[in-house]
Amino acid sequence: MTLEEKIGQMTQLNLSAINHTGAGGDVTLDSAKAAGLVRNFHIGSFINGEAVPATQWLHYSAALQRIALRESRLHIPMIYGIDHMHGASYVSGTAIFPHNINLGASFNPELARQTARATVLESADLGHHWIFAPVLDLGVNTYWPRFYETYGEDPLVAATLGAAFVREIQTNTEIAPYKVAACGKHFLGYSDPRNGWDRTNALIPDQRLQEFFRPSFQAAIDSGLKSIMINSGEINGEPVHASKAILTDLLRRQMGFKGVAVTDWEDIIRLVRVQKVAANEKEATWMAVDAGVDMAMTPYTTNFCRYVKELVQEGRLTQARIDLSAGRVLQMKDEIGLFENPMPRGDRLNRIGDPALRAQAVAAARESVVLLKNEQNALPLAPARVKRLLVVGPSAESRANLSGGWTLAWQGRAEEAYPKDVPTLVEALRKEFPNARVETLPYRDTKGNLLLTNISAAARQADAVVLALGERPYTEGLGNTSDLTLPDDQQQLARAAQASGKPTVMLLIGGRPSIVRGVAEGTSAIIWAGLPGYGGGTALAEIISGKTNPSGKLPFTYPQFAGHIANYHHDNNENSLDLSDFGAGFEKRGPKYKSSMRTEFGEGLSYTTYAYSGLALSDSVLTGSAATLRATVRVANTGPRDGQEAVLWFLTDEVGRIARPVRLLKHFEKQAFATGQAREMTFTIDPLHDLSYPDAQGRPQLEDGWYTLRVGAQSARFRYVSGPVARNATAPSGTGAVLPAGSNTRTATAEAGGPR
Repeated sequence: MTLEEKIGQMTQLNLSAINHTGAGGDVTLDSAKAAGLVRNFHIGSFINGEAVPATQWLHYSAALQRIALRESRLHIPMIYGIDHMHGASYVSGTAIFPHNINLGASFNPELARQTARATVLESADLGHHWIFAPVLDLGVNTYWPRFYETYGEDPLVAATLGAAFVREIQTNTEIAPYKVAACGKHFLGYSDPRNGWDRTNALIPDQRLQEFFRPSFQAAIDSGLKSIMINSGEINGEPVHASKAILTDLLRRQMGFKGVAVTDWEDIIRLVRVQKVAANEKEATWMAVDAGVDMAMTPYTTNFCRYVKELVQEGRLTQARIDLSAGRVLQMKDEIGLFENPMPRGDRLNRIGDPALRAQAVAAARESVVLLKNEQNALPLAPARVKRLLVVGPSAESRANLSGGWTLAWQGRAEEAYPKDVPTLVEALRKEFPNARVETLPYRDTKGNLLLTNISAAARQADAVVLALGERPYTEGLGNTSDLTLPDDQQQLARAAQASGKPTVMLLIGGRPSIVRGVAEGTSAIIWAGLPGYGGGTALAEIISGKTNPSGKLPFTYPQFAGHIANYHHDNNENSLDLSDFGAGFEKRGPKYKSSMRTEFGEGLSYTTYAYSGLALSDSVLTGSAATLRATVRVANTGPRDGQEAVLWFLTDEVGRIARPVRLLKHFEKQAFATGQAREMTFTIDPLHDLSYPDAQGRPQLEDGWYTLRVGAQSARFRYVSGPVARNATAPSGTGAVLPAGSNTRTATAEAGGPR
């Protein structure tokens, strides 16, 4: 290959560069433009689009691939990248699954796998062989507008669900002879900007990067991840696109990634225009490629091709460096079989819109909804007892609000563009309550004035009121916000309904938590719906009626106040106040610690009850890193309904050289429980995997000391020692716990207090 041909493989252009100007649907190829770019610049990849019919994608991809093969001297196929974020969301008529934050709430990795499977079944035949998913960022900043694209704030959940997605999308055999490459994004630390706005600076210590932000990417890499997209922002003042420490030392050398590292949108140019770490685009190009970038999402110009060639000619970039990146791109194309099967096919288009896939999307939505509050068993509303149901709010008849961004188009589309066979909340409730009058009223007139008097009057006539609150779709910078508080008009709507004295059910629909402190107390029940996708209306209606028993648990900590956000795995100094630190007598003037969050991570209500009992450890002391400790607990469905329960196991490292989280999820498993059924749930504790933590260089630190294991309301303490220990060792002074001498099994009961 010539130098120019190699650089072309490192270049990725947006489809607007090869489309007819102003073409409707944004997927109409201008063959002359495409041929010129491939012939003159050897472009190896194109991206983007929005939802059009499968036949349109088929013709587009086939024509573009024919041009790529014909105009390429070596007949190298192009690879098409696309943002299918929760199903094949840029193809019309497909199954749209819940967004990742909802899948995190399910605590069910099978749903992540099903999402990946539906994505490739409905898009691989159309030439979509590079899927820009999954998002592996950690959802720790609820202001961040891409929060809903994450699996939540816990690294284990993100790692487990993300790896399940990657494995399915890259190893699915139903799409043979095609294969698809996943793209984990956005490496790394993108999701915790200091001011909460997209693509801004994060301040993250190296040790925290290793412990919290690395695991999800590492799990995906260990699962065979073929490509990674780079964080658009900065970490500690250094743009990640120009960081050799992150893109080479960490990603390649420490983590063992061998695939393609692609920039995000215009992010090499951003080094000049926004971050101002380079004087011009040529300098920025050198910085990015030298740092470890393999492919540039330019996406509107071919400047990258010219600048890389000049940098090689000047000796600033070596031929070997170009060979490395071009080779990685070609290897990815080869591994997914593009050279053998470059052309799309149209004989399996009946897979698109498959009712079975749509049913899976609805089932995933059912598991992804979290019941946060249910005073006096206000829910479910028995259909036989409800004669009149009022549904009001901006999401009552909105398919767009249920789906969020990255659905049909980047920022979503106008309401009328969504498929009419996708049930709105009101339509789904009418199906669930066939004998009731389910009505909805506008809460604004044509001039934007609130119609609260009408709402109050209708609420007094209803048996119950469903407040369908929420926000319009958004993503990236257009979703930046300075206030998480529920908008004032929606708060007024809620108060008007609550004033009727009738039971009110508040549905929180949106990509991040809204602060609802001002209206939460007057609401009988609160449901966090997140962004449940096309099955959201059905899932919510079934949970309200009782047909579906909710099983979701929050994958993030729900804040109570807009100005105070803390994740569940904070350290002991981050979200607590010990008044005894201020001298004698102060500790008597108030509580030592009270959570300031509305709902804790991992919490969620059900229409049945679960009892945890008999937590037991196979030993009281764990000796040596090669040993393991087996924990068991009995979980029983003691309530009146069948259900599903996600059993979450937390560990607390009581003393660490680096301040440790007050608790950290180490294992989870979701199981179905018939009423009256009990199961023994187990967790095998591996010291290196479960008790160690990384230092700033990623080296595991395994320290002798005491640990507390928690599951449900049960807890037990054990000790880890690296060498022989006396069997009658006692706990540290003041803990009030003594390990029984010679005991091989310790049964625990719930401990009062302690870290949350």
